[in-house]
Amino acid sequence: MGKTSDLTAVQKTIIDTLHKEGKTQKVIAKEAGCSQSSVSKHINRQAKGRKKCGRKKCTSSRDNRTLQRIVTTNPFKNVGEIHKEWTAAGVSASRTTTRRLMKDMGFRCRIPCVKPLLNMKQRKKRLAWAKDKKDWTDAEWSKVMFSDESKFCISFGNQGPRVWRKSGEAQNPRCMRSSVKFPPSVMVWGAMSSAGIGPLCFLRSRVNAAVYQEVLEHFMLPAADQLYGDADFTFQQDLAPAHSAKTTSTWFKDHGIPVLDWPANSPDLNPIENLWGIVKRRMQYARPNNAEELKTTIRATWALITPEQCHRLIESMPRRITAVIEAKGAPTKY
Repeated sequence: MGKTSDLTAVQKTIIDTLHKEGKTQKVIAKEAGCSQSSVSKHINRQAKGRKKCGRKKCTSSRDNRTLQRIVTTNPFKNVGEIHKEWTAAGVSASRTTTRRLMKDMGFRCRIPCVKPLLNMKQRKKRLAWAKDKKDWTDAEWSKVMFSDESKFCISFGNQGPRVWRKSGEAQNPRCMRSSVKFPPSVMVWGAMSSAGIGPLCFLRSRVNAAVYQEVLEHFMLPAADQLYGDADFTFQQDLAPAHSAKTTSTWFKDHGIPVLDWPANSPDLNPIENLWGIVKRRMQYARPNNAEELKTTIRATWALITPEQCHRLIESMPRRITAVIEAKGAPTKY
């Protein structure tokens, strides 16, 4: 029994003739003296030019282009809204068809990335700042202490973990996540450098200039002693009102601490943002019941940050600056 490629012209003729007569492939294989799979493959090759079978598509190419335009124009609409707008344009299709065509077009439903909104003036300042710092070495960046505040909630919204469950277990408490309208949260201040991390400060009230200076006095200075000892360093902070207040500037001058000039709305340039992201990802499976348990979890997770991780993030500063220059001041992937 030969392969399809080994069929002789006579065998192929026999197969074609018997197939037209309506004989089964088993009978044809016996008459032609070949395997049944060879008969099947030969018949399928001959039938390649036939018209496609199956149900006719309910939408035209023009309808599909309309759907693509709707999705591209407002990508934040859900499938129901997109389907409603598409059918309002005169297309007769089900919601399932709408979803399938969107998937065929390459659209996938994903959590959107968050980028700061920058006006042209801010972009120009970011670009100028990046060009001014593009020649800084790793040694120079290692002398900078980066700082920032971040909010932690007990409930992390729809970005939390998924659950493996069987059919009918949707209401099983073991498979459910708690949700409250106003979940308990804490605001945290932290600092890091190439040498590692400093102590965390949990902020109890709204941060004004006076509160911020207390944070600097009782948490930033100890962090500087821990990370730099007697060596000189430069402090980094964003342009929040409490940070840029005149009394805060006076505090830094009185303590002889230089402050790094910083462009507005530039979290992508601050490596401590990546540390906050690491901590929150590690905490996504934790289930604190109240604010105090949340604080305990944050402290424990923050303590797991290694000096090597901090050093790698500081080493990324030249790449971040290059990305800003290439983007002409626009937000970057960092």
